[in-house]
Amino acid sequence: MPCVVSTAPRMHSPGSPSLSMRGVSPTAALRKPIPAPETLHPALWHAHQLGRSSERAVPSGFAALDAQLPGGGWPRRALTELLLPHAGVGEIRLLSLGLAATLHEGRLVMLFDPPACLSGWTLAQWGVDPEQLLVVYTRRPAQSPCPQGLRGADSHVQGGGDELWALEQSLKSGHVGALLAWLPPRLRPERLRRLQLAAHAHDGPAFMLREWAARERPSAAPLRLALRSVAPDRLAVQVLKRRGPQMTHPITLALPPVLPASVAASLAAREAEQLQPQPTSV
Repeated sequence: MPCVVSTAPRMHSPGSPSLSMRGVSPTAALRKPIPAPETLHPALWHAHQLGRSSERAVPSGFAALDAQLPGGGWPRRALTELLLPHAGVGEIRLLSLGLAATLHEGRLVMLFDPPACLSGWTLAQWGVDPEQLLVVYTRRPAQSPCPQGLRGADSHVQGGGDELWALEQSLKSGHVGALLAWLPPRLRPERLRRLQLAAHAHDGPAFMLREWAARERPSAAPLRLALRSVAPDRLAVQVLKRRGPQMTHPITLALPPVLPASVAASLAAREAEQLQPQPTSV
């Protein structure tokens, strides 16, 4: 039988005390403030405001980006999708400050199936200790693709019918501080929903890096960002999905430089010297 909720004013029986008899003014009772949606449940928010969460977000290190993210940083217990036209647009530099903060807290950072060799020296320049990273390969032979590159703790998982099993178990383990995973292309929506459910137990940010074409497909991830390089050490970030109003224009962030200032200055001086006109003999 359907449940019917009546909104008509309730009539008091002769034997029941009225609001005035109980010391409560009827006008004051009607003027009682309505609680904010986020105080009722973290999944509720006003449409014109950014959503909030009871979990403390992880600052990204970029004030302009944190101002656009619900909670003021990378969310915990939820997936964050980063959509890339190709690998190497600046995604690691975007995440480096948050990863360095996680490692500083003594928590583990895991990387699943990076598409190329990571430079341990460069990561160290950004404050990310490569010796504290656990790199897991699930879609490659049992041999490290970077024998001279990143010398963190490598791990290999035999590929099979469920390549996302190790990723899902890591999210559920409760022993990981931050997680980065380069997902296989054309991932089915139900597989991503499984990862999002597993992320509920993950007390830290979880970044899923996907192909650019995934922008046109639905996703269970509460936060989706499209990244595009617009200039050297400049990254355009477009928020495609968030708990809050739609973001109409991307923001441009200044990333940590790839080369140290001294090396960059030396290269610039060399290029300027090569561009100078050479003396001609008569």
